[in-house]
Amino acid sequence: MQQLSKKEKTEFNKLQKRLRRNVGNAIADYTMIEHGDKVMVCVSGGKDSYAMLDVLLNLQKSAPVDFELVAVNLDQKQPGFPEEVLPGYLDAVGVPYVILEKDTYSIVKEVVPEGKTTCGLCSRLRRGNLYGFAQEIGATKIALGHHRDDIVETLFLNMFFNGKLKAMPPKLLSDDRQNVVIRPMAYCKERDLAQFAAYKSFPIIPCNLCGSQENLQRVQVKRMLADWEREYPGRTESIFRSIANVAPSQLADTSLFDFGGLRVERDTDLHVPAIQVVNL
Repeated sequence: MQQLSKKEKTEFNKLQKRLRRNVGNAIADYTMIEHGDKVMVCVSGGKDSYAMLDVLLNLQKSAPVDFELVAVNLDQKQPGFPEEVLPGYLDAVGVPYVILEKDTYSIVKEVVPEGKTTCGLCSRLRRGNLYGFAQEIGATKIALGHHRDDIVETLFLNMFFNGKLKAMPPKLLSDDRQNVVIRPMAYCKERDLAQFAAYKSFPIIPCNLCGSQENLQRVQVKRMLADWEREYPGRTESIFRSIANVAPSQLADTSLFDFGGLRVERDTDLHVPAIQVVNL
């Protein structure tokens, strides 16, 4: 961690407490971690997963329940990937870890045409490998580093490009019902995480496979939300709160609300006087 001035130390302590409080509240609200859980913390080498691991390690010391943490990195065999960085960092913080080596990079480059977005296939392959490995090591929860802004961006991506009112839930049962995925940083702002990573001097590893694709739909949505936030501060937080405050009767999904069963409810015994029409 970098040397901080007195003022910077004060700001850092406030930031660290805010992140820990947000993560603690998310864990409590969604029962993310329970007594005896073995939590597989997915560490990519990005700022978000570093911060998640840091906060979870701290909470582990003071949490009212006992749980185990194991950090897992999926080495996708991207050219130039600095294989020594994560093991060095994880050794230093003293957390049990596994580097899972799977050459998904070659598959993505072979399947996806040049110039096309690679993130969709890459994320599916990464998720499949991590889900399978979680079962191998007996992990009861899989922790991913998505934050509040990721969740809001996903909401708009699904609305704009998939025609669905759908985001990222803080807690999810996988489709095969074999894994429970948790997002402990669901209440954390990306801006706070970036600042925290800078203070902590995490050894960030950029994604060379997709990090430079500036025309990604997610990049466009991120820019839109950033513009909104500059013009109307607090809008992103308001949008996030709306995800947890849904009124199905005010939407249009017939599977969520029985629109066909709507009937007026009137007391037929109640006499309502006729309205007299007066010609003027």
